[in-house]
Amino acid sequence: MTEDIPEREARAFDQVEGETIFITQRDGMFYAYKNICPHLQVELEFLENQFLDYDHEYIQCSTHGALFNVETGECISGPCLGEALTKVEIKVHSDGGIYLAE
Repeated sequence: MTEDIPEREARAFDQVEGETIFITQRDGMFYAYKNICPHLQVELEFLENQFLDYDHEYIQCSTHGALFNVETGECISGPCLGEALTKVEIKVHSDGGIYLAE
């Protein structure tokens, strides 16, 4: 549900296939990515649901500090510069539900 993901925060969700995705909100828009850093294929957060940097401006990998653009998933700083997070297509319904796009 949209109210479960406050502005400039992120939440992790387990998928059926066993992978984890996370969804973050920026300026009323929701963005979803697989919880895997393209550098070492490790999960991004060190603590539960801690996907954003200190200022809540960028997605940050806790392993090497790589920073990713929230809107595009592109790495803008760190060892995976030029790579990107794997985007997950979602749909936000009028009832506030967030669903994986098919």
